[in-house]
Amino acid sequence: MTQAYIKNKLLGILGFILFIIVLTPFLIVLLNSAKPAISIISSPLALPEHWSLLFKNIHSVVKNPNMRYWNAFFNSIFITAVSLILIVLFSSMAAWVLVRNKTKWSTIIFLCIVAAMTIPFQAVMLPLLSWFRQFGDFTGIKLLTNHQGLIFAYIGFGSSMSVFILHGFTKGIPFELEEAAIIDGCTTEGVFGHVVFPLLQPVQITVLILNGIWIWNDYLLPSLVLGGKVKTLPIAVMTFVGSYVKQWDLILTSTLLAMLPVIILFIFAQKYIIKGMVEGSIK
Repeated sequence: MTQAYIKNKLLGILGFILFIIVLTPFLIVLLNSAKPAISIISSPLALPEHWSLLFKNIHSVVKNPNMRYWNAFFNSIFITAVSLILIVLFSSMAAWVLVRNKTKWSTIIFLCIVAAMTIPFQAVMLPLLSWFRQFGDFTGIKLLTNHQGLIFAYIGFGSSMSVFILHGFTKGIPFELEEAAIIDGCTTEGVFGHVVFPLLQPVQITVLILNGIWIWNDYLLPSLVLGGKVKTLPIAVMTFVGSYVKQWDLILTSTLLAMLPVIILFIFAQKYIIKGMVEGSIK
């Protein structure tokens, strides 16, 4: 056997082991969602006797007034989708401007954006809430207990890393493409919209994945900004867990329902995700 063959075999085995490690938590949740609470305690790793119990538990969770699954689901969908669209749009614009305008101030602004990545959210969460409250008192525009305040916060916290990633990719775009568009009579907005923005698509997919997983699973920021009046899926699951501490079958089913939308999205969109990441790495 050649050295390359052995290396490929070892990489394959390592990849399979990593796959099992990553998949195990989801399988445990899935298996135990189809069991009664007693079986979960006695044999958590055993296969379910009746898979039909899974659909019964799903129905119980979805219809439960403490969970309010569909309300929380559509709140999470709306907040995540709008936040991601605005993060990608604003970050792409900012990265392009910072790359093309090579001045002292653009360098300082970029360094400030990068430095913002090192600041933990816990260090600014109380000042953020205070600022939101003062802003609402001064302008009459409420940023607490509603969607727009949370989306505004996500744009702020998600843009620093996004600009950093997009900035590096934008530097690799030949300026000659933009010059050709300008010669053809394209405006600044047209150059960005028709030339630069489409070329950023591969790395934008990476930005969408990183921010999308964070926003969808985030619990702390929504719980602080929304204040319990509007619930996202993580908040709804935690509320449900607090109400049904001993009913592990329903608790795990609620967790499964919070995970499924992202998993289904990745299954159907994996071709585009992989294509975008591969094109980004080649670029």
